Amino acid sequence: MIELFRAPNINWIGKSKYFIALSLILLLVGGISLAQKGGLRYGIDFRGGTLVYVRFTQQPPIDKLRQGLAARGLGESTIQEIRDITRPGSNEVVIGLEQKSGEEATLDAGKATILAVLKDTFGGESAKPDLNAANVTALGEFLARRDVLGLGASGTADRYAELARAIADVRDKEHSGLLTNFHELKTAPGVDDRVLAALRESYSLGTYAVRNVEVVGPKVGAQLRQQAIFATLYALAGMLVYIAFRFEWVYGSAAVLAVFHDVLITLGFFSLLNFEISLTVIAALLTLVGYSMNDTIVIFDRIRENLRLMRREPFATIVNRSINQTLSRTVLTSGLTFITVLVLFLMGGAVLRSFAFALTVGIVVGTYSSVGIAVPVVVFWYRWRGVHVAPAGVSSSGSRAAQSEANSRLAAAGKR
Repeated sequence: MIELFRAPNINWIGKSKYFIALSLILLLVGGISLAQKGGLRYGIDFRGGTLVYVRFTQQPPIDKLRQGLAARGLGESTIQEIRDITRPGSNEVVIGLEQKSGEEATLDAGKATILAVLKDTFGGESAKPDLNAANVTALGEFLARRDVLGLGASGTADRYAELARAIADVRDKEHSGLLTNFHELKTAPGVDDRVLAALRESYSLGTYAVRNVEVVGPKVGAQLRQQAIFATLYALAGMLVYIAFRFEWVYGSAAVLAVFHDVLITLGFFSLLNFEISLTVIAALLTLVGYSMNDTIVIFDRIRENLRLMRREPFATIVNRSINQTLSRTVLTSGLTFITVLVLFLMGGAVLRSFAFALTVGIVVGTYSSVGIAVPVVVFWYRWRGVHVAPAGVSSSGSRAAQSEANSRLAAAGKR
């Protein structure tokens, strides 16, 4: 086993007040942010509405787009430019329209209005259909009707359907759904000068392309939000029962308190930095719950082992030694995981950014909460119950006997 630290001797319980103070500060700052902003900022998955992802050939004309939306009565819609360090110059924006009414029918109207604004504002004057917006079926029918390869009547439908799929793949996969020149299709299998000439004659290339459209009804969003809350609470309750059965109920309560603390602080950071809560973020939070709980259980298990081996030592001393013995493992595991999710946050793109941010913050908070929140809660509980009765270094046989009996009780509790 790799050891980063050789025989560390850190008084973690003595420093627990600093961890608790830090947690209180972070919880307070996050609570103030949530109060000022009126709660968490939910994504389209939970609040209901329409998201339209649009890519432009040049720098997105945000002001022009905003004016076009306002002219159609969509002045309250949001426009967010997507910045991705892995694809500089991607020129993408997300147009969001929140669904405020309870009627599902208005969702399609909002989507249609946004698409109409894009067409009127950036559609140009060409009467030809836009190749960037053409679907595979329509493109295959056009190629078959023109018989641009001169295949005759037999088998042309399947051959041209395959050619249309090849053209769409180059457009969507290699050029992110936006062609700027017909010559870019030369890499598609089967495309030659005859095909390009036919496409130039009958199609135009617009200045934008709609990459994706997401529509979620308000009722569905409310149900998803409720299910996400229940999923998190069920996970915490299940872990409480497991740890209470595996160790003792105070261990389970301390671990669940620490994980609940991790989730609250992570949500506070989301509020501070204006990240949206989506279904992928809920997945990240549930991942964080399991990760933080695993780290806490490792420390609890080492405490249980040391209680059987160090019966004459005070409980706080046993706890400090247990944390120090698992310190290299904690730093290696958490450090490597943190590097992985940090790279995912920096280079994973806009779709994964919220997910990776939740894990990045959660791993840091979850690691220190295992040491600075969960374990001190157990120590403070036993001190309050009077189980920890003898300080370290007492040499009287009576005190040692009392200490030995107390640690025996703790060890017996750990065996449960």
